[in-house]
Amino acid sequence: MKRLSLLLAFAVFNMSCQSRSRSRPIVLVETELGDVIIELFLDRAPITASNFLRYVDENRFGDASFYRVVRLNNQPDIDVKIEVIQGGIGFVESDLRLPPIIHETTRKTGVLHKNGVISMARREPGTASSEFFICVGDQPELDFGGKRNPDGQGYATFGRVIQGMDVVHAIQQRPAQGQMLVSPVKIINVRRMKARSLRPDSSNHGANK
Repeated sequence: MKRLSLLLAFAVFNMSCQSRSRSRPIVLVETELGDVIIELFLDRAPITASNFLRYVDENRFGDASFYRVVRLNNQPDIDVKIEVIQGGIGFVESDLRLPPIIHETTRKTGVLHKNGVISMARREPGTASSEFFICVGDQPELDFGGKRNPDGQGYATFGRVIQGMDVVHAIQQRPAQGQMLVSPVKIINVRRMKARSLRPDSSNHGANK
């Protein structure tokens, strides 16, 4: 009887996980170096993930690119080092940019800055809008309470790369002047895709789920 109860509990848990996975939007980011596929945690970071989806659905990433890479060797004056690639519309004035969103901390969402996790770039809390970054390796100092940003609020995570970390690594290793890429990597298209068309990818098994 006890074994049957355990099996039933496991079955319910498995069905719940599958249902949650199906409800998470999948986004294809096509770049000139290859594709990056991202699962958005709409269930855990609704404000931040919804903001990103609005950029996707309204074609606001039409002129976007990956333009900044942070490596261990290009942040000599910073004690707390990180590794990420950053993309988005950029810093120029643009009608495509939406108003800033409320800051969802990792303490609230539970989505930590693990390898392949996507998060919002910002200045002060509540200023994130169009710019995002992808973690290369685990980056705990970007979480709530981390030391990368003096305000201690961390950055707002909202999804993870499920395919294409090889492309992320390739972008990070491109020639850069300081942290800015000499030739930004153009984002050709960003669109939703169906989960059933994905192929398994074990390259990022350590990220949040």
